[in-house]
Amino acid sequence: METYGQLAARLAIDLAAVSVLTFAVYYPRHRRRDLVPAYLALNVALFSVVAALARVGEGGGMALGFGLFGVLSIIRLRSDSIQHEEVAYYFTTLVLGLLCALPHLPIALAGALAGLLLLVIHFADHPRLLAGTRRAVVTLDVVHSDSAALRADLARRLGEPLTWTVKSVDFVRDLMVVDVRFRVAELSGGVERRTRSTAQSAPRSRAIPRARANPLPQALNSDRAGDPYRPPAKETV
Repeated sequence: METYGQLAARLAIDLAAVSVLTFAVYYPRHRRRDLVPAYLALNVALFSVVAALARVGEGGGMALGFGLFGVLSIIRLRSDSIQHEEVAYYFTTLVLGLLCALPHLPIALAGALAGLLLLVIHFADHPRLLAGTRRAVVTLDVVHSDSAALRADLARRLGEPLTWTVKSVDFVRDLMVVDVRFRVAELSGGVERRTRSTAQSAPRSRAIPRARANPLPQALNSDRAGDPYRPPAKETV
């Protein structure tokens, strides 16, 4: 049976790993604060249960272990607001808590495996990985019976469609729901290069100097006919 110092070291590794996962990887990318306490609480709760089962011994530990896995097996993450990548974060927090709390696993190996999990989730959910591929569920205001016409319509609305699945078709209201995977057209680089080349090839316009305003002529010395600044002549009676 391991000492309390070893248990504290395992807990420190677990808290460090789940903090990096939650605050350094997940939250900066997805910005969902409501799932942050869920990840932390689930990880620490699983660590506590596994550590307590290790302290119970062989008598009741086996029964409690089967009870623990039975409870975990009926957990269903069926909320529509949770994406698939967030479910991956859920299972990573579970594995981190279970991995760091195993009593017969060396602490160094537990830390190394926890670091490996963090590296995998960091690169697997990186924004630059397959950045040009998107998924969307769209509702079209027309029912296409031809796949070529459907592809052309999706390409016009979204981008190049890779694959799609027709979820439902409503002939009464003339609607169809399509789950489509498409590739976003990378136009930023081309637009930037075209703009830069256009700016370089365009002739520079010469600045036309603004004409200076003529100073007001002196009224007393003005001899020009029709001078607006010439004072009117005095009428003699």
